Amino acid sequence: MTAAKRRGTAWETLAVNYLKDHHNPRAHRNVQMGAKDIGDLDGYYLHAVENKDEQTLRFSAYIDQARREAGHAGQPFGVAFVKRRRKGVADGYAVRDLETDVRLINRLRDAEQIAQQYAPADVWKTHYEAHGEGR
Repeated sequence: MTAAKRRGTAWETLAVNYLKDHHNPRAHRNVQMGAKDIGDLDGYYLHAVENKDEQTLRFSAYIDQARREAGHAGQPFGVAFVKRRRKGVADGYAVRDLETDVRLINRLRDAEQIAQQYAPADVWKTHYEAHGEGR
């Protein structure tokens, strides 16, 4: 196994473990599928995930790949998790194009409005507090 492949595998493992530690218990590495690749990681709600740990960052290529793989995986959103040099996994980049981000945020906004309107007040408050601002 090449050094680049080892780095990529290590980054995928870190990303999967991070997802699992943050309420994504089904997160796992995918088996590579060739021309119909469905992303490197699965189990991140509504997303196909492409992982990248490269010296030279090529965000446009990562976004194109994540969008293509989301289509193959039947997921509405694609995202690339990109390793940030000399930083921990939580400081990595989650990269997507603006169109995808707008669709995601609009979906989230609409879902929260529905929950706020129809869920009991204590349920909405608990949800809001659990997913509030900051680290």
